[in-house]
Amino acid sequence: MANARVGRVVVLGLDGLDPDLTDQYLHAGLLPNLAKMRKEGSYRRLGTTYPPLSPVAWSSFTTGTNPGKHNIFDFLSRNPSTYGPAVTSVKIGPPRRILSLGPYRIPLGRPEIRGLRKSKPFWCVLGESGIHSTILRVPITFPCDRFSGLQLAAMCVPDLLGTQGTFTLYTEQASSNAPTQDEERSGKRIQVQRQNGLIQSHLEGPANSIRKNGETLRLPFSIKAGPKKTATLRIGSERVLLTEGQYSDWVRFAFTMAPCLKLHGICRFFLKQMNPSFEMYCTPLQIDPAKPAMPISHPRVYSTYLACHQGPFATLGLAEDTAALSEGVLEEEVFLADVYQIHNERKAMFFDAIDHVRHGLVVCVFDAPDRIQHMFWRFMDPDHPACKIQDGPHSETIRDMYVAMDRLVGETIEKIGDETALIVMSDHGFKPFRCGVDLNRWLLENGYLYLKNGATFSDLAYFGDVDWQKTQAYALGLAGIFINEKGREAHGIISPGPEKEQLVTKLANALTGLVDHKQNEIAIREAVPRDKVYTGPYIANAPDIIIGYGVGYRVSWQSAVGKTGECVFSENTKAWSGDHCIHPDLVPGILFTNWELNGDPARIIDLAPTVLDLLGLDPPAYMDGKSLIELE
Repeated sequence: MANARVGRVVVLGLDGLDPDLTDQYLHAGLLPNLAKMRKEGSYRRLGTTYPPLSPVAWSSFTTGTNPGKHNIFDFLSRNPSTYGPAVTSVKIGPPRRILSLGPYRIPLGRPEIRGLRKSKPFWCVLGESGIHSTILRVPITFPCDRFSGLQLAAMCVPDLLGTQGTFTLYTEQASSNAPTQDEERSGKRIQVQRQNGLIQSHLEGPANSIRKNGETLRLPFSIKAGPKKTATLRIGSERVLLTEGQYSDWVRFAFTMAPCLKLHGICRFFLKQMNPSFEMYCTPLQIDPAKPAMPISHPRVYSTYLACHQGPFATLGLAEDTAALSEGVLEEEVFLADVYQIHNERKAMFFDAIDHVRHGLVVCVFDAPDRIQHMFWRFMDPDHPACKIQDGPHSETIRDMYVAMDRLVGETIEKIGDETALIVMSDHGFKPFRCGVDLNRWLLENGYLYLKNGATFSDLAYFGDVDWQKTQAYALGLAGIFINEKGREAHGIISPGPEKEQLVTKLANALTGLVDHKQNEIAIREAVPRDKVYTGPYIANAPDIIIGYGVGYRVSWQSAVGKTGECVFSENTKAWSGDHCIHPDLVPGILFTNWELNGDPARIIDLAPTVLDLLGLDPPAYMDGKSLIELE
């Protein structure tokens, strides 16, 4: 650090903090700490990525590159061999060698956990020069980077079931009818019975990969009513006091997979009611940070240190249970309590890192702004199909969240002192999501996608009814459209080269400016061929056409999972009412610094080279971003 401009850099990431709302609340005097940073340092809008999705934008932050160099283009991609979904950022597979021993299958080696994000994170560049970094919950850091520093992984860390979050609802009520295709459930419903005042059930884990029969792991528990709306839960050796309307503390548990081999996890319970009919929510079963079933930190012992230092904490990549709120299992107040509990856990580890890293880099990303705006935008948008009474208890929830984030900024300023460079930033902004655009329906109506037997719509996910012998293009995920290319897709019919290029151009031109005539609004601001927005070696993995929606619009729920609905435009009536999957020009992020930036426009890809510059290093040539430090 001989050439460093400062001794330490702290990056405080506030996922999804929006510049329009920030300006509004600054003007109202509600954000005094950010106002101070604006006055004494700099405040800019921060250009985001195409598309402005969290995994894409944070990967560009991490590497200083456009998506064509880091290979993350969406949450989901498709497997061209099957047309089915594939997670874009990580591949998890079984160990290569297994020893068969009686009823057991003993793994001879570790399971495959391979990250698919490419390029080099800027903290790895710092580590190569001996500069320490502590990186906390930055999205797309699972599996963790190996570098000179500490890291706790975030987005894409699975739960113990191997999913991205499966809650459980225990109830005495008989199971309701199966959900419709538009109401697919993310959680499990387990019906229980009360006998002699005692409720007995179980935690349901994954299949036991050690036993040949693959039986589902289960851990029994019992619940007995107590006085004043309380109950006692017994699970394993734990005895947990439950109170109606409150979350329990984190509960540690272990499934027995084989003699002397246990799978450790944590969860929290929320007793909705004990009487007259029992109902209890259980969070997704998460990896125990003290005894992780797979490495969620670097080094592996770092999560154990944090758990010993501050107790158990949420480890799931997307820990806030938006699905339980969307499906009516949790009320808004309960969801908010969980969000701020996770926020406080994050704050404790962030401040611990600041206390211990006296020289080098600390980065921590807080998810509360993103999750709260996704789920509560309807309360501040009178034109939203899912809007509630505007003067209700949640009309100011988003405003209150901005005030809480400003308070976090103030606490951070107090802890770092005057010798640290502070960056407060978001990866994108936010806008309402009022209407979904079914791209597959549009492709069907315009003769680019065909369904079997002449069907006019399909409720089967992942193209279960698509006739691939006739289909030229299809949509999957949040980002765009794929061409059914010959030699690439399993049943491709469009030849690469001029035929494909002409089709891409035709589709992009037809979709750009697409109008929702019912609302008299432009639904798609711009549809862009991928080679117009990306450069680098991984462009071939991107959708062929990237869609930039207008304000109020986003890809429909059906189209995102490969269905073909009955109409192109459909009102979004879900609790998930705010979003940022639109044209990047409409949802820039925010950037505050406690020093004056140069006059160049600020982009998220510029932050990596800026931090390197602050700590005395020249940005590598592969980075697309430029330092925002004023040249001396």
